[in-house]
Amino acid sequence: MSINKVGVIGAGLMGNGITQACAVSGIDVVMVDINDAAVQKGLNTISGSLDRLVKKEKMNAEQKAAAMARIQATTNLADVAGADIVIEAATENLDLKLKLLKDIEAAVGPDTLIASNTSSISITKLAAATGRPDKFIGMHFFNPVPMMALVELIRGLQTSDATHAAVEDLGRRLGKTPITVKNSPGFVVNRILCPMINEAIFAYGEGLASAEEIDEGMKLGCNHPIGPLALADLVGLDTMLAVMEVFYEGFGDPKYRPAPLLKEMVAAGYLGRKSGRGFYQY
Repeated sequence: MSINKVGVIGAGLMGNGITQACAVSGIDVVMVDINDAAVQKGLNTISGSLDRLVKKEKMNAEQKAAAMARIQATTNLADVAGADIVIEAATENLDLKLKLLKDIEAAVGPDTLIASNTSSISITKLAAATGRPDKFIGMHFFNPVPMMALVELIRGLQTSDATHAAVEDLGRRLGKTPITVKNSPGFVVNRILCPMINEAIFAYGEGLASAEEIDEGMKLGCNHPIGPLALADLVGLDTMLAVMEVFYEGFGDPKYRPAPLLKEMVAAGYLGRKSGRGFYQY
Protein backbone atom coordinates (compact mmCIF):
# COMPACT_ATOMS: atom_id res chain seq x y z
CA MET A 1 0.00 0.00 0.00
CA SER A 2 1.03 3.59 -0.59
CA ILE A 3 0.79 6.11 2.25
CA ASN A 4 -0.53 9.49 1.07
CA LYS A 5 -2.08 10.85 4.25
CA VAL A 6 -0.74 10.59 7.80
CA GLY A 7 -2.44 11.20 11.14
CA VAL A 8 -0.23 12.25 14.07
CA ILE A 9 -1.60 12.05 17.60
CA GLY A 10 0.18 14.61 19.77
CA ALA A 11 1.41 18.12 18.91
CA GLY A 12 4.27 18.13 21.43
CA LEU A 13 8.00 17.86 20.79
CA MET A 14 7.87 14.57 18.87
CA GLY A 15 4.41 15.01 17.33
CA ASN A 16 5.08 18.39 15.76
CA GLY A 17 8.48 17.16 14.53
CA ILE A 18 6.87 14.15 12.80
CA THR A 19 4.17 16.44 11.37
CA GLN A 20 6.82 18.81 10.00
CA ALA A 21 8.79 15.94 8.43
CA CYS A 22 5.64 14.72 6.64
CA ALA A 23 4.52 18.17 5.43
CA VAL A 24 8.00 19.09 4.11
CA SER A 25 8.11 15.74 2.26
CA GLY A 26 4.88 16.53 0.40
CA ILE A 27 2.59 14.32 2.48
CA ASP A 28 -0.75 15.59 3.83
CA VAL A 29 -0.89 15.30 7.61
CA VAL A 30 -3.52 15.71 10.33
CA MET A 31 -2.03 16.70 13.71
CA VAL A 32 -4.31 16.11 16.70
CA ASP A 33 -4.01 17.18 20.33
CA ILE A 34 -6.41 17.52 23.23
CA ASN A 35 -6.87 21.30 23.28
CA ASP A 36 -6.51 24.36 21.06
CA ALA A 37 -3.54 25.71 23.04
CA ALA A 38 -1.51 22.51 22.50
CA VAL A 39 -2.42 22.42 18.80
CA GLN A 40 -1.51 26.09 18.31
CA LYS A 41 1.78 25.67 20.18
CA GLY A 42 2.64 22.73 17.89
CA LEU A 43 1.83 24.77 14.77
CA ASN A 44 3.89 27.73 16.03
CA THR A 45 6.86 25.42 16.66
CA ILE A 46 6.65 24.05 13.10
CA SER A 47 6.32 27.54 11.61
CA GLY A 48 9.34 28.78 13.59
CA SER A 49 11.38 25.74 12.57
CA LEU A 50 10.56 26.31 8.88
CA ASP A 51 11.39 30.03 9.24
CA ARG A 52 14.89 29.02 10.37
CA LEU A 53 15.23 26.81 7.27
CA VAL A 54 14.15 29.74 5.08
CA LYS A 55 16.71 31.99 6.81
CA LYS A 56 19.42 29.37 6.16
CA GLU A 57 18.21 29.21 2.52
CA LYS A 58 17.40 25.49 2.79
CA MET A 59 13.87 26.28 1.58
CA ASN A 60 12.07 29.36 0.25
CA ALA A 61 8.95 31.15 1.48
CA GLU A 62 6.73 29.42 -1.12
CA GLN A 63 7.94 25.98 0.01
CA LYS A 64 7.27 26.92 3.62
CA ALA A 65 3.74 28.05 2.74
CA ALA A 66 3.11 24.82 0.79
CA ALA A 67 4.32 22.70 3.74
CA MET A 68 2.12 24.59 6.24
CA ALA A 69 -0.87 24.19 3.87
CA ARG A 70 -0.47 20.39 4.04
CA ILE A 71 -1.06 20.40 7.80
CA GLN A 72 -4.56 20.13 9.24
CA ALA A 73 -4.31 20.87 12.97
CA THR A 74 -7.31 19.81 15.05
CA THR A 75 -8.61 18.73 18.45
CA ASN A 76 -11.06 16.28 16.86
CA LEU A 77 -9.67 12.75 16.58
CA ALA A 78 -12.38 11.88 14.02
CA ASP A 79 -10.44 14.07 11.53
CA VAL A 80 -7.87 11.25 11.06
CA ALA A 81 -10.59 9.12 9.40
CA GLY A 82 -9.04 9.35 5.91
CA ALA A 83 -5.43 8.67 6.97
CA ASP A 84 -3.50 5.68 5.59
CA ILE A 85 -1.47 5.50 8.81
CA VAL A 86 -1.90 7.07 12.24
CA ILE A 87 1.26 7.64 14.31
CA GLU A 88 0.68 7.88 18.04
CA ALA A 89 3.18 10.28 19.64
CA ALA A 90 1.62 10.87 23.06
CA THR A 91 3.32 10.80 26.48
CA GLU A 92 5.14 7.57 27.56
CA ASN A 93 2.24 6.23 29.59
CA LEU A 94 0.89 2.74 28.92
CA ASP A 95 -2.71 3.40 30.06
CA LEU A 96 -2.91 6.60 28.03
CA LYS A 97 -1.55 4.86 24.92
CA LEU A 98 -3.98 1.92 25.28
CA LYS A 99 -6.93 4.32 25.54
CA LEU A 100 -5.69 6.31 22.53
CA LEU A 101 -5.29 3.16 20.42
CA LYS A 102 -8.95 2.24 21.07
CA ASP A 103 -10.03 5.77 20.10
CA ILE A 104 -7.86 5.72 16.95
CA GLU A 105 -9.29 2.35 15.88
CA ALA A 106 -12.82 3.67 16.27
CA ALA A 107 -11.98 6.68 14.07
CA VAL A 108 -10.29 4.94 11.10
CA GLY A 109 -11.13 2.33 8.49
CA PRO A 110 -10.11 -1.36 8.78
CA ASP A 111 -7.10 -1.00 6.45
CA THR A 112 -5.45 1.94 8.25
CA LEU A 113 -2.05 1.16 9.74
CA ILE A 114 -1.24 2.26 13.28
CA ALA A 115 2.26 3.09 14.53
CA SER A 116 3.55 4.11 17.95
CA ASN A 117 6.51 6.43 18.54
CA THR A 118 7.08 4.85 21.99
CA SER A 119 10.70 4.58 23.11
CA SER A 120 10.14 1.97 25.83
CA ILE A 121 6.73 0.24 25.73
CA SER A 122 6.44 -3.23 24.16
CA ILE A 123 5.15 -3.03 20.57
CA THR A 124 3.86 -6.61 20.85
CA LYS A 125 1.83 -5.60 23.93
CA LEU A 126 0.40 -2.48 22.24
CA ALA A 127 -0.40 -4.44 19.05
CA ALA A 128 -2.24 -7.10 21.06
CA ALA A 129 -4.52 -4.41 22.51
CA THR A 130 -5.78 -3.52 19.00
CA GLY A 131 -8.08 -5.36 16.65
CA ARG A 132 -5.44 -5.17 13.88
CA PRO A 133 -2.17 -6.44 15.44
CA ASP A 134 -0.77 -7.31 11.98
CA LYS A 135 -1.19 -3.63 10.95
CA PHE A 136 0.64 -2.29 14.02
CA ILE A 137 4.31 -1.30 14.18
CA GLY A 138 6.72 0.80 16.22
CA MET A 139 8.04 3.91 14.47
CA HIS A 140 10.58 5.41 16.87
CA PHE A 141 11.78 8.83 15.74
CA PHE A 142 14.67 10.68 17.40
CA ASN A 143 14.66 14.21 18.78
CA PRO A 144 14.76 16.72 17.09
CA VAL A 145 12.79 14.83 14.43
CA PRO A 146 13.39 17.25 11.49
CA MET A 147 17.18 17.01 11.99
CA MET A 148 17.76 13.37 13.02
CA ALA A 149 18.20 10.97 10.11
CA LEU A 150 17.21 7.77 11.90
CA VAL A 151 13.89 6.04 12.45
CA GLU A 152 13.75 2.69 14.26
CA LEU A 153 11.03 0.40 12.91
CA ILE A 154 10.05 -2.08 15.62
CA ARG A 155 8.23 -5.22 14.57
CA GLY A 156 5.93 -6.73 17.14
CA LEU A 157 5.47 -10.50 17.01
CA GLN A 158 2.31 -9.88 14.97
CA THR A 159 3.49 -7.15 12.51
CA SER A 160 2.96 -8.26 8.90
CA ASP A 161 5.54 -7.98 6.13
CA ALA A 162 3.17 -5.70 4.17
CA THR A 163 2.86 -3.30 7.13
CA HIS A 164 6.62 -3.25 7.60
CA ALA A 165 7.26 -2.61 3.89
CA ALA A 166 4.74 0.28 3.73
CA VAL A 167 6.15 1.98 6.82
CA GLU A 168 9.75 1.45 5.69
CA ASP A 169 8.83 3.19 2.42
CA LEU A 170 7.23 6.05 4.38
CA GLY A 171 10.40 6.42 6.47
CA ARG A 172 12.49 6.81 3.31
CA ARG A 173 10.04 9.32 1.82
CA LEU A 174 10.46 11.39 5.00
CA GLY A 175 14.18 11.52 4.26
CA LYS A 176 15.01 9.13 7.10
CA THR A 177 17.14 6.00 7.15
CA PRO A 178 15.02 3.24 8.69
CA ILE A 179 16.57 0.36 10.65
CA THR A 180 14.43 -2.66 11.51
CA VAL A 181 14.46 -3.99 15.06
CA LYS A 182 12.71 -6.82 16.88
CA ASN A 183 10.58 -5.91 19.89
CA SER A 184 12.74 -5.81 23.04
CA PRO A 185 13.18 -3.29 25.91
CA GLY A 186 14.84 -0.13 24.59
CA PHE A 187 14.92 -1.51 21.03
CA VAL A 188 18.49 -1.00 19.67
CA VAL A 189 19.72 2.58 20.01
CA ASN A 190 18.63 3.18 23.62
CA ARG A 191 19.65 -0.38 24.56
CA ILE A 192 23.24 0.52 23.64
CA LEU A 193 23.24 4.24 24.47
CA CYS A 194 21.64 4.32 27.93
CA PRO A 195 23.89 1.69 29.57
CA MET A 196 26.88 3.63 28.18
CA ILE A 197 25.62 6.82 29.85
CA ASN A 198 24.89 4.84 33.04
CA GLU A 199 28.48 3.52 33.01
CA ALA A 200 29.80 7.08 32.65
CA ILE A 201 27.77 7.98 35.77
CA PHE A 202 29.33 5.01 37.62
CA ALA A 203 32.80 6.23 36.57
CA TYR A 204 32.02 9.77 37.73
CA GLY A 205 30.49 8.52 41.00
CA GLU A 206 33.66 6.51 41.69
CA GLY A 207 35.74 9.65 41.23
CA LEU A 208 37.70 8.27 38.23
CA ALA A 209 37.66 11.67 36.52
CA SER A 210 35.75 14.95 36.52
CA ALA A 211 32.54 15.30 34.50
CA GLU A 212 34.38 17.52 32.01
CA GLU A 213 37.19 14.99 31.57
CA ILE A 214 34.82 12.04 31.12
CA ASP A 215 32.90 13.97 28.45
CA GLU A 216 36.08 15.22 26.78
CA GLY A 217 37.42 11.65 26.73
CA MET A 218 34.36 10.30 24.92
CA LYS A 219 34.20 13.25 22.50
CA LEU A 220 37.86 13.08 21.51
CA GLY A 221 38.46 9.36 22.01
CA CYS A 222 35.25 8.05 20.42
CA ASN A 223 34.34 11.00 18.19
CA HIS A 224 31.00 11.55 19.95
CA PRO A 225 29.51 15.00 19.29
CA ILE A 226 28.47 15.35 22.95
CA GLY A 227 29.82 13.67 26.10
CA PRO A 228 27.66 11.09 27.95
CA LEU A 229 27.16 13.20 31.10
CA ALA A 230 26.18 16.31 29.11
CA LEU A 231 23.85 14.07 27.09
CA ALA A 232 22.29 12.73 30.33
CA ASP A 233 21.60 16.34 31.37
CA LEU A 234 20.02 17.01 27.96
CA VAL A 235 17.80 13.88 28.04
CA GLY A 236 16.85 14.41 31.71
CA LEU A 237 18.21 12.34 34.57
CA ASP A 238 14.71 11.23 35.57
CA THR A 239 14.15 9.90 32.03
CA MET A 240 17.54 8.14 32.13
CA LEU A 241 16.65 6.50 35.45
CA ALA A 242 13.24 5.39 34.14
CA VAL A 243 14.85 3.79 31.05
CA MET A 244 17.47 1.93 33.12
CA GLU A 245 14.74 0.65 35.45
CA VAL A 246 12.79 -0.64 32.42
CA PHE A 247 15.93 -2.51 31.27
CA TYR A 248 16.71 -3.87 34.74
CA GLU A 249 13.15 -5.13 35.13
CA GLY A 250 12.77 -6.30 31.52
CA PHE A 251 16.01 -8.30 31.29
CA GLY A 252 16.51 -9.22 34.96
CA ASP A 253 20.24 -8.69 34.40
CA PRO A 254 22.37 -6.82 36.99
CA LYS A 255 24.42 -5.16 34.25
CA TYR A 256 21.44 -2.81 33.75
CA ARG A 257 21.24 -1.65 37.38
CA PRO A 258 20.99 2.15 37.57
CA ALA A 259 24.08 3.88 38.98
CA PRO A 260 23.54 4.84 42.67
CA LEU A 261 24.56 8.44 41.91
CA LEU A 262 21.87 8.63 39.20
CA LYS A 263 19.21 7.64 41.76
CA GLU A 264 20.65 10.08 44.31
CA MET A 265 20.63 13.02 41.87
CA VAL A 266 17.05 12.34 40.76
CA ALA A 267 16.01 12.17 44.43
CA ALA A 268 17.66 15.59 44.93
CA GLY A 269 15.77 17.06 41.98
CA TYR A 270 18.97 17.51 39.95
CA LEU A 271 17.41 16.47 36.64
CA GLY A 272 19.77 18.18 34.19
CA ARG A 273 19.00 21.11 31.90
CA LYS A 274 15.30 21.22 32.67
CA SER A 275 15.94 21.81 36.40
CA GLY A 276 19.02 24.01 35.89
CA ARG A 277 21.37 21.50 37.48
CA GLY A 278 22.61 18.01 36.67
CA PHE A 279 26.23 17.04 36.13
CA TYR A 280 26.63 20.66 35.03
CA GLN A 281 25.00 23.95 36.09
CA TYR A 282 22.70 25.65 33.58
